[in-house]
Amino acid sequence: MNKLTVLSLAVMVALAGCSSDDNKNENNIIAVDNTIAVGSEQCINGGVETQVGADTNNNDVLDSDEVNSTNLVCNAPATSLTSEQLASLTSNTWFSEAQTKLGAAQTASSNIVTESGKAKNVILFVGDGMGISTITAARILAGQLEGEMGEDHQLSFETMPFSGFVKTYNVDAQTPDSAGTMTAMASGVKTDAGVIGIDEAVERGNCASGKGHELVTSLELAEIAGKATGIISTARITHATPAATYAKSAERNWEDISDMPESAATCEDIASQLVNFEANLEARFSGVDVDGIDVVMGGGRRHFLPKDAAFNSADAVSAVEGDRTDNRDLTAEWKTQYPNGTYVMDQTGFDAISDDATKVFGLFNESHMQYEADRANDVAGEPSLSQMTEKAINVLDNNEQGFFLTVESGRIDHAHHAGNAYNALNDTIELAKAVKVAMENTNPEETLIVVTADHSHVFTIAGYPKRGNPILGKVVAVGATEPSLAADDMPYTTVGYTNGGGFRNLGSETNADAGYAFAPVTGRVDLTDVDTTTPGFHQEALVPMGSETHAGEDVGVYAMGPGAHLVTGTNEQSFLFHVMDFAADFVKTADEKLAQ
Repeated sequence: MNKLTVLSLAVMVALAGCSSDDNKNENNIIAVDNTIAVGSEQCINGGVETQVGADTNNNDVLDSDEVNSTNLVCNAPATSLTSEQLASLTSNTWFSEAQTKLGAAQTASSNIVTESGKAKNVILFVGDGMGISTITAARILAGQLEGEMGEDHQLSFETMPFSGFVKTYNVDAQTPDSAGTMTAMASGVKTDAGVIGIDEAVERGNCASGKGHELVTSLELAEIAGKATGIISTARITHATPAATYAKSAERNWEDISDMPESAATCEDIASQLVNFEANLEARFSGVDVDGIDVVMGGGRRHFLPKDAAFNSADAVSAVEGDRTDNRDLTAEWKTQYPNGTYVMDQTGFDAISDDATKVFGLFNESHMQYEADRANDVAGEPSLSQMTEKAINVLDNNEQGFFLTVESGRIDHAHHAGNAYNALNDTIELAKAVKVAMENTNPEETLIVVTADHSHVFTIAGYPKRGNPILGKVVAVGATEPSLAADDMPYTTVGYTNGGGFRNLGSETNADAGYAFAPVTGRVDLTDVDTTTPGFHQEALVPMGSETHAGEDVGVYAMGPGAHLVTGTNEQSFLFHVMDFAADFVKTADEKLAQ
């Protein structure tokens, strides 16, 4: 007879009940059900084993040597857990916060506006060079500056309900530049590196080759549609990213006439195109009547002034501030065109701008504006990116048809090129503050806000630092109190660069560009006695170069408002123009205006 060997005592809870004469048939056959505990090897979800045999010794018990058959029935997997079983999850902060986030995501999905043309306003924020690693490091730094550990902090735009990725390559370049990338976002057409507002048929630097291949931008369409328009940048306003919204140039470096070769005599320099924007747009589209860009604020005053010390501004840092060799004072020309407009060049002038101003032209620096960390050192004072954003919205919002605004944090890129993470991250944090200002000063039901980057940088977050370790500090491992050592027995920082000028220890220096005064450093440096969290510290770089380079990976894009649901997945950079056009019907409305 078979022995009872199927179940061990460890998984047998109890007999369902002893047999009796009433359970026996005429052959003394007994059937006994044994409960199998949850977690057993035989039945992971528990079950029942039925044993059948003859009670040969008539003791009303089915002994192990009397079992002659066994039937095993396992329970189906549980479809729900009890509150007691879920307690370890529901009482956990990570779990409950995720549940809250899920609820917010569901609400956002239920409120999606799927119709086109529902956005009265569109604001495009561009963090120049703001790759994913830059956002991550800035997020941590922002949290740590507020006394948090940092990793679980969120920048303002990271709270937006929709996000995705964009591919940044130029038509002719695997790793892109800002001219080609911003042209893609502004016009919906990807083009070559170094080219502004012209399609890929152009030969870079060849003035004539761009004729007939000029693209139409979202800012131009918004102008034709009757909306207010604005451009803000902490870089020169004639630099590649802001210029791509209004200019057409076969060479991004043609910022003023002194930058152009004789062969480009039939092309107009970028600064001149900005001041002549209204006339140029009306000449390009017969019958159109526009009133010009309403708010322009940034740096780059030198490209608007004659090369004559007599035209120097009060805060000029060069003996001769202006670069123009055609003796034109474009600031004076702008004032003539817009006699009721407001031209400002310092913090005092900015503060005096009224919210009902009709036109604003602010040039706050000879070249680029200051890094946010260095802004207090400006000779005449200059506004922050968030202050300019708030002022622009207040002015542009006077137009009942709505507005289109582009805001660039241009110096994130410059700090990375200089190999200085401190300034790159602080300027990213300031961009997040500017985005928050926009979120708080516009109606989310009628304003599409898009936040992205034109490209990334070879900036990395590496090593195995413990949670809460200073993001600009040296790597200190989990459970350790002293910095980790590399194979060369020297400490290393969490953030660093694949290439660039490398190590600089400039202490409290808040101008990242000061690093260019030194030759590239080759090889490792002993950081044992160096405070790597100071503003003037420049991270080590693997490949020594005069300047750190862009990177070629995808960048993030974040969005809220009408049409934001289209920002998802991985897309060509040119797709962002089409998202904005869907939201605000730029092309359709402009076409209707032209047809009148």
